[in-house]
Amino acid sequence: MRLGRVQLFVILTVIALVSVMQAKAKSTGKAAMSETKSSSPAAAQGVYAFTVTTIDGKTRSLADYRGRALLIVNTASRCGFTKQYASLESLYDTYKARGFEVLAFPANDFMGQEPGTNEEIQKFCTTKYSTSFPLFAKVKVKGDGMVPLYRYLTKDSAFPGDIPWNFTKFLVDANGQVVARFDPRTTPDSPELVAALEKALPPAR
Repeated sequence: MRLGRVQLFVILTVIALVSVMQAKAKSTGKAAMSETKSSSPAAAQGVYAFTVTTIDGKTRSLADYRGRALLIVNTASRCGFTKQYASLESLYDTYKARGFEVLAFPANDFMGQEPGTNEEIQKFCTTKYSTSFPLFAKVKVKGDGMVPLYRYLTKDSAFPGDIPWNFTKFLVDANGQVVARFDPRTTPDSPELVAALEKALPPAR
């Protein structure tokens, strides 16, 4: 049975309308998901929504750092980038009076390069690199057992993506929002990181 031009036109029009409606429904669904995601506590508060454990076993809310710029780093003691502890300390010493903190999270997720206990890590950092910035208890930053903070940083922050190696850096502004991310090869004293930090610092009082 051959279709007339009118019938063919009607069929094609219906198909086009169905396609448009499906695309609109999909877009609406994504928008709804985005709205739900952005209205979640973590999206609203940024890193302030999370509680972590210090290297000496105390509970600490990251909301305690409200109003300060943060550099969150996953660290390791036996890595080719371990020497960045020195430049992290130098950066911290330079900017801490202007409202800056380095938050170091040791992790043993990459070729067993952080095998020590929290006590051993703390001793290593303070004796070899004279670190004075906050150190936190060992965490997992990828895979099963990933801590909530890193799940947020790698999945829901403005700079998502798996952690590729030790010394990946997330820059957080004074409102708790991630504003930049730097790979392990970018040193703490690099011009691009320092420039981003200058912008993220809280206004001078």
